[in-house]
Amino acid sequence: MKTYLIGIGLLFLSISVSFAQSGVEQEIKELSKAKWQWMADKDVGKLEPLFDDKSKFVHMSGTWKKDRELEVIETGSIWYKNAEVHDVAVEIFGETVILWNRITLQAVVRGDEVSNEFTVTEVYQKQDNSWRLLALTFSSVRDVHQIVH
Repeated sequence: MKTYLIGIGLLFLSISVSFAQSGVEQEIKELSKAKWQWMADKDVGKLEPLFDDKSKFVHMSGTWKKDRELEVIETGSIWYKNAEVHDVAVEIFGETVILWNRITLQAVVRGDEVSNEFTVTEVYQKQDNSWRLLALTFSSVRDVHQIVH
């Protein structure tokens, strides 16, 4: 009987951990989707508290920190018009989450309209009950690329 109760307890524990992870996974997916929209809208007011003060952004043309990324977005130096998300994978590591998006990005870069396929790696960390973006990296890929789940 004791073994049976321990087994039932472990089953409930694994189910609750699974639901908690899927809840975090969904929360991060929704946050990432909102982030793409805020970038398209050039809404630095919503992006500023999301981006950690030490965050880094890796683009095809360079790497920079939070202040420069916000400036790039606000001035339209890069206008992220639309990120069409094709695939998403999420891994949870305690209070840190990594999200991979495979996207087609429609953007205006220094006045030129462009379309590129990317895998975008986003690293989030829970800090004081809210998620902060620590890193965002664009990796150029072909449209046949698939994210490993």
